[in-house]
Amino acid sequence: MIRPTRAWRAAAVLATATLVLTACGGENEAGNEPETTESPEATEAPAAKGDGELVVGQLLPQTGDLAFLGPPEFAGVDLAVQEINDAGGVLGKPVKSVRADSGDGSPNIAPGETDNLLSAGADVIVGAASSSVSLSVIDKIVNAGVVQVSPANTSTAFDTYDDKGLYFRTAPSDVLQGAVLANTLVEDGHQNVAILARQDSYGEALANQVEKVFTESGGTIVAKELYDADVKSQTAPINAVAAEDPDAVVLISFEEVKTMIPDMITAGIGPKDKQVYFTDGNTSNYGTGADGFPAGTLEGVKATYPGPEVSGEFKDRLLGVDPKLKDFTYGQESYDATIIAALAAVAAEDDAGTSIGAKMQEVSTGGTKCTAFQECADLLADGEDIDYDGASGPLEFNDTGSPSAATIGIYEFDKQNNYQPMTYIEGQI
Repeated sequence: MIRPTRAWRAAAVLATATLVLTACGGENEAGNEPETTESPEATEAPAAKGDGELVVGQLLPQTGDLAFLGPPEFAGVDLAVQEINDAGGVLGKPVKSVRADSGDGSPNIAPGETDNLLSAGADVIVGAASSSVSLSVIDKIVNAGVVQVSPANTSTAFDTYDDKGLYFRTAPSDVLQGAVLANTLVEDGHQNVAILARQDSYGEALANQVEKVFTESGGTIVAKELYDADVKSQTAPINAVAAEDPDAVVLISFEEVKTMIPDMITAGIGPKDKQVYFTDGNTSNYGTGADGFPAGTLEGVKATYPGPEVSGEFKDRLLGVDPKLKDFTYGQESYDATIIAALAAVAAEDDAGTSIGAKMQEVSTGGTKCTAFQECADLLADGEDIDYDGASGPLEFNDTGSPSAATIGIYEFDKQNNYQPMTYIEGQI
């Protein structure tokens, strides 16, 4: 059945120079006693029916417009599996990991790749990165009694989806990113803004949220052009935006940004002519090489994407798994997705997907704070309720399987077309 939903809104959004998460912990600690009182009825796991081996499937982009997100996401899962197995595994056995390519929906390879993961015995599937791709396979996954945990889905479509209680995500709903981006536009003094967005569940939902918050703040969206990413050239929607002469342009895209930026420059709405804003789908270190842009092309472009600053220590751990990494986007979220699913299996004393799904919220809220698999597993072995705070933040899954508190980073591109952190915004959803 559909899990109960809440009225969603961005609230208590606070700009900070450093990441602050203590407020979330304080609220949960205050609620420990009621949770403990209700736990026998609310968190009783189904009868054990797994095979004793936790299998994690990775449905992440190896090809397609989001392929740049694949390496850090795969590395995040691999790092988590490595650390879990170093700590003794789950239920006394090493965790097994199986990879598959989610693509980007064009062509639609994810359903077939999902079948391969299910055939391999996946109890949990980490992925997909694209919201549209996840929507194309979510029924297949949850109807098989398997947990799906996306590290990067941000579409608001998942807030009310009939997921049988088996869909979760470690990235926040775009309710928060849209609010942060809209507030940034206001703070930067823009009044007449245009939006260019992919015509899919990710692009449309984020565009609508930016429009809603920006207009409520007194701004005007002079153009909102939704484009078909499968069309080779986007000159028509770009020219339509240029005709409105906006103060700034929000570009919600994936890798097609590489062809759209030159066309925007030609139309007079490139980064040298207008303030341009990116979002998580196109925020990458493009550089000045053969696959990047000429030096200075993106200088001054601002961008938002979910997640706190990636610490140097965590980057080093990811690089230990994949020394070729140049981007770390959603690596933390992929790591946390894997760790929390493993902890849910430990808490349920069963590796079946339905058992894991029944414990995902419990191990992420209330209880004793812990931040590493070994530490958390030891607490569970001692009979304690735990509250896992991950590399990507406090998580705190709400009743729709999404984080109820999260951080959005604001970045600015330099002369080398690489993005550098400006500040981080923490908010409740």
